Amino acid sequence: MASCRRPRCSLSPVRYTARMTLRALQVWFALLVAAFLNGTFREVVLAPRFGVLRSNQFSVVLLCILILVIAFASIRWIAPATIRDAATIGGLWLVLTLIFEFGFGRLRGTPWSVLLHDYNLLAGRLWIFVLVVTLAAPYVAMRARHVAG
Repeated sequence: MASCRRPRCSLSPVRYTARMTLRALQVWFALLVAAFLNGTFREVVLAPRFGVLRSNQFSVVLLCILILVIAFASIRWIAPATIRDAATIGGLWLVLTLIFEFGFGRLRGTPWSVLLHDYNLLAGRLWIFVLVVTLAAPYVAMRARHVAG
């Protein structure tokens, strides 16, 4: 049996990749929960005090921080062995996020114009940064954990 790419690992490359992917999926569900809690906080606490645009902007920054914290806390458990693994995890998280966002929105009957509104930087909407952070978080966390030891 071939060994995986990580030192002291007895899994085959296929089993290693499957385990890493399953763990990445589990962490994405944690990201989903964090996003729901963040959205609830935005609607219940922030929006009544600061209005829709400012509460959305604050919420985006908060969610980006949460994504990075969760990625940093979980990256050793997910155990990407290479930069390519980390990039693959980020890509998986990004695709799942977009499928959930647009799929759920369309199932609820939300028009495309409303779904795409949060991507309008000229209108002060910052959602695109959540997607960039989601994509980059596993790589950033892997690099930060590697430097931190």
